[in-house]
Amino acid sequence: MSVPFRPLIRPALACAALALLAACEEPLDYDLRGQIGAFNTTEAAQAAKTAPRPRPDARGVISYPNYQVAVARRGDTVTSLADRVGLPSGELARFNGLQPNDGLREGEVLALPRRVAEPAAQGGNVDIATLAGSAIDQAPDTTPVETTTLEPSGPAAAAPAKPSRTEPVRHKVTRGETAYTISRLYQVPVNALAEWNGLGSDFAIREGQYLLIPVKDQPAPRTQSAAATGAATTAPGVGSPTPMPPSATKPLPDEKVAAVAPAVPDVSVGAPSGSTSQLAFPVKGKIVRPYSKGKNDGIDIAGAPGSAVSAAEAGTVAAITADADQVPIVVIRHQDNLLTVYANVDGIEVNKGDTVKRGQKIARLRDGDNAYVHFEVRKGFDSYDPEPYLK
Repeated sequence: MSVPFRPLIRPALACAALALLAACEEPLDYDLRGQIGAFNTTEAAQAAKTAPRPRPDARGVISYPNYQVAVARRGDTVTSLADRVGLPSGELARFNGLQPNDGLREGEVLALPRRVAEPAAQGGNVDIATLAGSAIDQAPDTTPVETTTLEPSGPAAAAPAKPSRTEPVRHKVTRGETAYTISRLYQVPVNALAEWNGLGSDFAIREGQYLLIPVKDQPAPRTQSAAATGAATTAPGVGSPTPMPPSATKPLPDEKVAAVAPAVPDVSVGAPSGSTSQLAFPVKGKIVRPYSKGKNDGIDIAGAPGSAVSAAEAGTVAAITADADQVPIVVIRHQDNLLTVYANVDGIEVNKGDTVKRGQKIARLRDGDNAYVHFEVRKGFDSYDPEPYLK
């Protein structure tokens, strides 16, 4: 009677598995992603360089244009952290998939379900999201209107560059995801993901948890002039052969024909007469920077210096303020709690509380290279792409 070979299969598989584990010099990838087939994102994720997480304020809160997070301290629970930032513990716990009495690791990040007050000393730039989110409550139709008149600002003086805070992507963990799969999804090191979110040594995450995706430390490309880059320039006519003028080869015809300048294509944008779009273009010009959620929460429309900036729709002036360089910002409240924001303007002609009509001039474009308006469409703290509203 022959000896069956079936009992040898399981030991053989076990040996093969041990051999694979012994051959791994890096930490074990529990997801086994990218280890089968030609496509592998491991190297890209490990090589990515990320910026450090921003410092929180005295309460542990880090504020971004569209959301806020709180960083836990040693010995914190959900309840103690909620008390420190001024939110109900039950609301904060439910939003993060926790219980009010759950303990938190030092450095662990919890997403805030709604915005809390920010200290006045935290940065000099105006948070347009906060301004727009509170404009509805601060400027009701039934209360007396407090108006503020701003003097037209002169040419903007050269100000020292201020560091800008890039808003990281906020990822909500779904069932089956791990820190490794999320790090590869966003091409960031898993260690950076753990440091930004205060994960434990086992990189454990839970369903419903919000994770901040580390911002990659890559400066945005800047357009440099020829003088700045050191590019060689030549005088007119130098370096290229001068063509023979036509008059040197044959005489000109007797009749004189009036020269007609070639037609210049119209690349400007603007609301046509009788437009049925929900919003009108605030200025006639060209979109030089499109909407990008979390990076540019509006569109930049360039036009001729001094051109009129008009209200995109009928409404009430909810707020007038200025940024760190004292460049005015206008917020108009429309029906259905829709807000439009007009930043980087000059010569404001309306006051807070004024009722404006669609197409009414509210300001003008600045001079020089700053002749553009930053235009946003918002509902509370959420921004929306303005272009569909303008079509």
